[in-house]
Amino acid sequence: MVVTKDDTVTVTANIDAGMPWRRSYGDNLVYTDWRRDNYIFAIQEVLRTRGIAVRRLGVEDDSLPLENRNKIQAAFPSATLVDVAQAAMRQRMIKSAEEIEVIKHGARIGDLGGEAIRNAITAGITEYEVALIGTEAMVHEIARTFPDSEIRDTWVWFQSGINTDGAHNWATTRKIQEHDILSLNCFPMTSGYYTALERTLFYGEPDARSLELWNINVEVHKRGLELIKPGAVCKDIAAELNEIYVGHGLLANRTFGYGHSFGVLSHYYGREAGLELREDIDTVLEPGMVVSMEPMITVLEGQPGAADTGSTTSWWSVRTEPRTSPSSPSAPNTTSWAPDPIPRRACPPLGAASGHSALCPLAAPTGGHAPFRIRKEI
Repeated sequence: MVVTKDDTVTVTANIDAGMPWRRSYGDNLVYTDWRRDNYIFAIQEVLRTRGIAVRRLGVEDDSLPLENRNKIQAAFPSATLVDVAQAAMRQRMIKSAEEIEVIKHGARIGDLGGEAIRNAITAGITEYEVALIGTEAMVHEIARTFPDSEIRDTWVWFQSGINTDGAHNWATTRKIQEHDILSLNCFPMTSGYYTALERTLFYGEPDARSLELWNINVEVHKRGLELIKPGAVCKDIAAELNEIYVGHGLLANRTFGYGHSFGVLSHYYGREAGLELREDIDTVLEPGMVVSMEPMITVLEGQPGAADTGSTTSWWSVRTEPRTSPSSPSAPNTTSWAPDPIPRRACPPLGAASGHSALCPLAAPTGGHAPFRIRKEI
């Protein structure tokens, strides 16, 4: 995309024909592959036809291949290429009201994907089958909510047993077994906007140590929600939450940062590295930023609390924005179920199984999501 002081122009390949123009804002120029480097020539044409004599050209070095950077420099020999990646990232950190509305819908749609997954879980079903069910539910709801949208990129990571050791492990053909720990990760994508529902489940009653570890993660999550507010510093949030794990002897089991930005993101788009709740990030949270709170610990297989598998995880999603009352500076949550280790009420049947869930929808929900257990009908 070429951005001038007056307009924006997407530069796209002829194989996509008119679709990029229909699905983007601003003008569009299509190039063919009949001659090598027509893409670079198209960029030249965009600027030439606008009468722009290029002296300084902003590029995003964090995603621009060196070969293409050299070609752009050769095409504009008198121009200085300036890396604007960090500045562009910081612009993306602050969401507009319209963007936040899309993200809120994404949180709701992710919940529906999680519900479809919960209803599908039974012994013998494979991870990939569960993932397909969750994905289908979300895609249908995206189409219903945004009837003029492009449908693409929505996906589910669903892991069971040893495969839960990595948060981003793809679904496999492994079949769910009794006493498995499970991890669901629903990613509804609407026009490139990412939201996530990520939860721990147990197929069968969790053992005492697994439940203890889950409650520790609930403790970390709740404190994290309290810390997310305008003026808080990302690294300070991480440092304080680390102390909770230290108190339980679990800091070495923590796998990654406590949260990250939401918005324009997916499994290959990347995200705002400057808005991560990690020890090396000194960004100050501001109104309009959207972040998650997602503590995760991994327990090695064979150790107490590993649930006969590889890990126990607990992930939540929240956002930070101004409160309507100055006396309530904390950040509201976009998710719809409250964490509670005690089952509230019976949930709908789970195929051949029936369960009580710690995250059934409540009449007046507060807070984030929590892991839930799935118990066979007795």
